[in-house]
Amino acid sequence: MKRKQFIKKVSILILLIIIYTYVVAIQSIPSNIVIFEGETISLKTIFGIKANLVYDNETVETISNNQNPINEVGKKTVKLNLFENIFLKNINIDVLPKTTVIPVGNIAGIKLYTSGVLVVGMSEIYGVDNKAYKPYENSGIEEGDTIVSVNEDKITSTEDLIEKVNSSKGNEVKIEYIHQEKTVACSIKPAQTSNNEYKLGLWVRDSAAGVGTVSFYEPSSKTFGALGHGITDIDTEQLIDIASGEFVTTKILNIVKGQVGTPGRIQGTVDNQKNIGTIQKNTKFGIYGTVDNISSLNIDSSDEMEVALRDEIKTGKAKIRCSLENGKIEEYEIQIEKVFKENNYDNKSMLIKITDEKLLDKTGGIIQGMSGSPIIQNGKFVGAVTHVLVNNPTEGYAVFGDIMLKQAKMTKNN
Repeated sequence: MKRKQFIKKVSILILLIIIYTYVVAIQSIPSNIVIFEGETISLKTIFGIKANLVYDNETVETISNNQNPINEVGKKTVKLNLFENIFLKNINIDVLPKTTVIPVGNIAGIKLYTSGVLVVGMSEIYGVDNKAYKPYENSGIEEGDTIVSVNEDKITSTEDLIEKVNSSKGNEVKIEYIHQEKTVACSIKPAQTSNNEYKLGLWVRDSAAGVGTVSFYEPSSKTFGALGHGITDIDTEQLIDIASGEFVTTKILNIVKGQVGTPGRIQGTVDNQKNIGTIQKNTKFGIYGTVDNISSLNIDSSDEMEVALRDEIKTGKAKIRCSLENGKIEEYEIQIEKVFKENNYDNKSMLIKITDEKLLDKTGGIIQGMSGSPIIQNGKFVGAVTHVLVNNPTEGYAVFGDIMLKQAKMTKNN
């Protein structure tokens, strides 16, 4: 009897694990995919899940076995089924025409303004009675969450939050905040301090600034891509959800050479500089927006080139562009050591190595601020530098150019 009960429990556990595995697999498959003409559609599926390219409700091709490039520009549909007959969901495929870009390589200043205010810490508040209070306790608010409204009034800055909380005079306030992409509401009673202020015990931030490299400019849409990785908050290490941003020229003040165990960096200022454009999107694959002042990029408008498809990217010699002297863009030799063609999920698409002695002498390898430096191989834009290996600053990672351009296209469409 006990053996039967044990087998039953194990069987139920196995069944639950299988169900969970399928649910996770289905949720991990995106509902919208953007590719360029000439690319294949690549989906990670598990046993029993079939992805079929359909046209007028007729299956054209099974995607899991798809080795043929999609050459027709336009919108397509992929139907996801379980064991052929059980419909799961449709995937919308947007096939974009091949596009030319101008690789840039110029250092620029970045100013980001958050959607609401970002919670970066919490601390006790000492009240008028000298007792310690934690108004935020049991509210559900965590570091990395974004406060978007107080008493249904929109919060756009730290000053907004301070004013709204102080005007409560200690009465409970209703707060809406974003937690893991979901809007949550809570109520908090502010604590009164000895100097007659009212506080929640939350440390917040509403902006961020830094420097990075512009990867490319796409003339037909006047969009740009930069950095190749997202901008995260220094305290929470989470991607900053932005309401707006500015792209400005920067003045390089100093270059700190990288060493084993200690990344180098470009030090610059973004104060009192000329406007380049507007930042609209901060993603894990870089920042994107529109260029308002093309002359500030110091680019050659005749230097357009195609974005390489992944099958065209080879291990071997390539070049990067970057600006280590104010306004002067130069090319340096690198080696593409590995290409991870199936990687659509992070910004480590290629392993690269700096081989140019002139660049190694200046920087010691890849340094902070060079993120976004465009990579060119065989006359095509193949990607941008994203990371340095701390224990070997001559090596690092880069993201595919097609990933960045797709993000730029989606930015324009939004």
